[in-house]
Amino acid sequence: MGRVISFENHALANLRARVAAAEEANQDLIAFARGHSGAVASIHEAVLAAVETDGLDHLLHVVTQEWPQILGLDAVAVALVAGDTGVRADASGLQFVDARLIERSIRDFEGVLLRGCERGHPLFGPACELIRAEALIRLTSEPPLPSGLLALGQRGPQSFDTRHGSELLIFLGRVLTRCMGRWLIP
Repeated sequence: MGRVISFENHALANLRARVAAAEEANQDLIAFARGHSGAVASIHEAVLAAVETDGLDHLLHVVTQEWPQILGLDAVAVALVAGDTGVRADASGLQFVDARLIERSIRDFEGVLLRGCERGHPLFGPACELIRAEALIRLTSEPPLPSGLLALGQRGPQSFDTRHGSELLIFLGRVLTRCMGRWLIP
C-alpha cells in the first residue's frame, strides 16, 4: 500500500518564513517613511529660515550658521562665481577663492552629487578634513547672477542613494538660488 506524505510541516515553515520576511520589509518601510518625513521637515525649516532673511549677509549667515543645526549636518559651505571672481562662505566667514576651482567643481554634474569620501571637498575650507559624506548641490543662475555650489557635509559616513533625497536637496539649492537673486538684483 502507498504511504501518505504530510506537507503540512513544510508548508507551515514556509508560511512562517514569508510572514517574517513581510514583517521585516514592513519595518524597513516604516523606518524609511519616518526618516523621509524628518528630512522633509528639516528641508522645510531650512527653506523658511532662508526666505525670512532680510539681506544677502543675513542669508549667508543662516545658510552657514543655522542650516547645519537645522539639517543635522557638520558643515555647510556656499561657493559662488561671477565672471572672474570666486567667493566661498562657511562658518568662518567669507573668503575669496580662485573662480576656476568653483567652475571645475560644478562642471561634471547637474543637480546634486551625493557621495562618501575620505576627505571633504576643498570648498569646505578647514572642515574638509573632517567630512566623510557630502552632498554637492549645483546652484545655477543666469548672468549677471552668480552660479556655484552648495556643499553639505557630515563627519559620519553615510550612503546617499535615494532619489527622493536628491530631489529635496535640489529643491533646497533652487530656493537658495532664488533667495540670493532677490538680494543681488536691485
